[in-house]
Amino acid sequence: MAQQLVRARTPHPQITQVWADSAYARDLLPAWTADHLRMSLRPVLRPRGASGFLVLPRRWKVERLIGWIMNARRNCRDYERLPQHSEAHLNWTFITLMTRRITRRTSRRSGQQNFREHERD
Repeated sequence: MAQQLVRARTPHPQITQVWADSAYARDLLPAWTADHLRMSLRPVLRPRGASGFLVLPRRWKVERLIGWIMNARRNCRDYERLPQHSEAHLNWTFITLMTRRITRRTSRRSGQQNFREHERD
């Protein structure tokens, strides 16, 4: 995890806060990120006394993102020899997702035409 944090922080110094699974709070990782990277690592904890399935506030966004990534068949398995190839496929997946959202004719939430579509008429 520390290596991924360094890789994220170096090109993007504006990242100052990271949410992580509660398993990372047990290690010395939060103190290390504060000392070496000058960023705060905040674990997403379950509420005390909670039992069964529970939607955690920040984690559902990560789970949703992973679901979107896995919709691209190439990302379901790790066929690539180099990490750069996997990164390129992830970039391609996100480009595809954003292109589809930009060019969508109707909004899924309201069922109305998008602003751009309404502007053309």
